[in-house]
Amino acid sequence: MTSAEIRKKFLDFFVSKGHQVVPSAPIVLKDDPTLLFTNAGMNQFKDYFLGNKKAPYPRVVDTQKCLRVSGKHNDLEEVGVDTYHHTMFEMLGNWSFGDYFKKEAIEWSWELLTEVFKMDKSRLYATVFEGDKKENLPASSIALGVWKQLLPEDHIVFGNKKDNFWEMGDTGPCGPCSEIHVDCRSDEERAKVPGHLLVNKDHPQVIEIWNNVFIQFNRMKDGTLQPLASTRGYRYGF
Repeated sequence: MTSAEIRKKFLDFFVSKGHQVVPSAPIVLKDDPTLLFTNAGMNQFKDYFLGNKKAPYPRVVDTQKCLRVSGKHNDLEEVGVDTYHHTMFEMLGNWSFGDYFKKEAIEWSWELLTEVFKMDKSRLYATVFEGDKKENLPASSIALGVWKQLLPEDHIVFGNKKDNFWEMGDTGPCGPCSEIHVDCRSDEERAKVPGHLLVNKDHPQVIEIWNNVFIQFNRMKDGTLQPLASTRGYRYGF
């Protein structure tokens, strides 16, 4: 399947779920002093998540050109070291502004991967935020409950704040996330070492292909987390 075919299937799928296609934002940011380059699909929607502006649509889908060469999300030092880091890439994303949230986001990511792209379910693993006592953050019980309906428990992995709490930078929108990883190893290798032991272990063939991010907080300059006025969630994949 070509990149163009993957892109089209992704956009068409979320259009069928009531999303409006919107264009990619410029890769060089001009109206956000906290970022030099667009490093994530959510950048152009930041004011919607923070409640500074009203989103024109409750659900949107896009493909965003991203560059990660500095700041919190810096992939430059990883290029050539592993098999999957690049400085510039396209981020396919579906976004909800105060509309659907965790249940639908997870179910649709699973539907697209397994029913549209026909990925082998036995090779897929999901991660769930385990919580963080220092920041008084509970474990993601809703995400866990949804995944238990879709995957056997040995294909669900709990992740810490580093792996399963997404932040755009030192300040700004953030929240727990639930990733999907694919095990691309041979059947012989999979029989020797189960995939759940290699998730988030930098294995070159057990890699993240989707991240369901749930924007629930705003990281303030003093480091505290402020709950957003209304729950806003988004996801991005591939």
